[in-house]
Amino acid sequence: MNQLCYIFVICTVCCGIVLAGEMTFELPDSVKQCFHEHIEKGVKCTLEYQVITGGNYDIDVEIIGVNGQQLHKDSRKQYDSYTWTTEVTGEYKFCFSNEFSTFTHKTVYFDFQVGDEKPLHGDGKMEMPMTQMETSAQLIHNELKIIIDYQTHHRLREAQGRVFAEDLNERVQYWSVGQAVIILLVGIGQVMVLRSFFTDKRPIVVSNT
Repeated sequence: MNQLCYIFVICTVCCGIVLAGEMTFELPDSVKQCFHEHIEKGVKCTLEYQVITGGNYDIDVEIIGVNGQQLHKDSRKQYDSYTWTTEVTGEYKFCFSNEFSTFTHKTVYFDFQVGDEKPLHGDGKMEMPMTQMETSAQLIHNELKIIIDYQTHHRLREAQGRVFAEDLNERVQYWSVGQAVIILLVGIGQVMVLRSFFTDKRPIVVSNT
């Protein structure tokens, strides 16, 4: 029982480390939003993003280095992933831009990973073979990582599908109301036309006095 608790604690802590760079935020129209991160030299970094809702599901993305040089840029992309290794120590920033949109705001998800994942135990230099408990912890940890990736993917797909369904439902409601108004106007017009057919029009008699 104690071994199972130990494995669960290790996996929970490590999963928290992996999820530290994830964020979902609102990006208003005509706005550019940047995030900053201080990174050491020679560290491998990965930025993965996806537009969940809004307009044509597209944004501009730019990654800028320490000296202001442009490391990467995407225009009108819905999702993408970019990996690079830092050449100098300093502050890096990545920006999401919705400046080309004048009235549509976006919901953006990104996952920013800096460096390799820390080992479950020790400094990663295995001098002795892992015990059965350590092997089990490693297997559970790997499976949890896969589960988290699947959950994130399905949450994003579910959010996109929900927004699309709500938008479609709103359009169907407007169309139904428009049809009801048209049917009502046509019915009133038909009644008025039929009444005009059966209206007794009496001629006006002019008397000579």
